[in-house]
Amino acid sequence: MTTKTKSVIGNPVYPIIFAIGGVHLLNDSLQAVIPAMFPILEKSMGLTFTQLGLIAFALNMVASVLQPVIGYLSDRKPKPFALPIGMTFSMVGMAGLAFAPEYWMILVFVIFLGFGSAVFHPEGSRVSFMAAGSKRGLAQSIYQVGGNTGQALAPLISAFILVPLGQKGAAIFILVAALAIFILMKISRWYKEQLIQEKLNNRKRVILSSMENLTRKQIGIALGLLLFIIFARSFYVISITNFYIFHLIKNYGLTISQGQICIFIFLALGAAGTFFGGPMADKIGRKNVIVLSLAVPIPLCLLLPYVQLWAVILLLALIGFTIMLSFSVTVVYAQELVPSKIGTMSGLTVGLAFGMGAIGSVVIGILMDQIGIYETMIVISFLPIIGLVGLGLPKDQKIVAG
Repeated sequence: MTTKTKSVIGNPVYPIIFAIGGVHLLNDSLQAVIPAMFPILEKSMGLTFTQLGLIAFALNMVASVLQPVIGYLSDRKPKPFALPIGMTFSMVGMAGLAFAPEYWMILVFVIFLGFGSAVFHPEGSRVSFMAAGSKRGLAQSIYQVGGNTGQALAPLISAFILVPLGQKGAAIFILVAALAIFILMKISRWYKEQLIQEKLNNRKRVILSSMENLTRKQIGIALGLLLFIIFARSFYVISITNFYIFHLIKNYGLTISQGQICIFIFLALGAAGTFFGGPMADKIGRKNVIVLSLAVPIPLCLLLPYVQLWAVILLLALIGFTIMLSFSVTVVYAQELVPSKIGTMSGLTVGLAFGMGAIGSVVIGILMDQIGIYETMIVISFLPIIGLVGLGLPKDQKIVAG
């Protein structure tokens, strides 16, 4: 029987929730330029799959390592205007990336993008949490679906901008970064006003958790299991978004643009799954959605390397939707495990997703160079099975508005 815990947090602030979700879309569309450039760089610079993997490693590892650190610092002393400052680093990185003539320069400017992302994600998640009221799952879904939609644009960016314009087409996204900075300035003012109001009222924000009576050991085990789930999901998703295009080109005879449309279907349905996952978790529980999102795709992932092209498109859509149901939910679950460390938990969970993407990109690139593209796709099809460790997570309870 579900116990209802009464919330005193207040009503959701939807303009802020949608604004920060919109900026998340802009931020992650900047990052999406990197995998979108892979087929272009492979041809124009003659890069190996391992070198492409190292580019993704540089981007995601910087974002991964710094996110928990920035989240921890934010928990101790929130800095609202870190949001537009971080986006400025991303704008510089994008400007350099568009005109970098050599491989090492691409790596350097990708690190700028990674730093900007590391600043944005924990602070953006904190803003979403502050504006959520009792609708934490919904608010986090809106925030995360913005990011996943931005990532879903990668194939379209490749097909319609980078294929015709080449590397220099990335310069268009300097304008995207500028728009994001403008919106973040307004969000940062709201963020600052909230902090001032709390200080004037001599109170701290009341944060209720859906987890009750857990010991330190139980919390530690739960976080460990959650990290395993994020590992399985992120490793698999990065293999599809960054490298599956080469499998489609070699084994199905598709062009770059045709292959990118298939990847877009996977990512677009993933963004839809992210949106539905949060409200679903508010109704049936965080743990239930997490387990569902990893159990359902297992047979679909195992089938994917062996089917015909029409079935590939169908399976990519189904896998994308189901596997990403838990994306926002894992963030909220971690925040409620340790409700006093909202920024740290966001940085840890989302940062780990970037980190696993970084390591996964290198491992997958090496595997493709060593054992072949098709064989690598078979190996990665087993990854979602690891996510079944989610069965061991503590069950959460429901939070309702007061």
